[in-house]
Amino acid sequence: MAVELVNPDGLPKPEVYRQLSIATGSRLVFLAGQVARDAEGSPVGAGDLAAQVEQAYLNVGTAMAAIGGSFDDVAKLTIYAVDWSPEKLPLLGEGVARAAAKLGVDPVKPITLLGVSALGEPDLLVEVEATAILD
Repeated sequence: MAVELVNPDGLPKPEVYRQLSIATGSRLVFLAGQVARDAEGSPVGAGDLAAQVEQAYLNVGTAMAAIGGSFDDVAKLTIYAVDWSPEKLPLLGEGVARAAAKLGVDPVKPITLLGVSALGEPDLLVEVEATAILD
């Protein structure tokens, strides 16, 4: 695997993400933000943050598989969440856990979570952007 995840001494050691990714692969992958749309472009999880997070993560996994990788090759995620508040964290975690179970991966990555006022379409609650490294 081309990505080693680390929580170095001297920094907090969060359970839900890692502070660093150390990339050793040779192909850098920048994946556009993935949203709650299925393969046909139909909306998934209207009004349901957990369902939308799950679909966005599954879409990241699908994109990585299409190029010969997997979600394990993701070095960093950026999550954009509409009208974010800390009370929504359990729903975010639920969606991540469901996607991880379906993908058979450890979803813990370096992550940046940004609250935004809106995304590209009014029904979207979350968008997940990924950077990955492939051998």
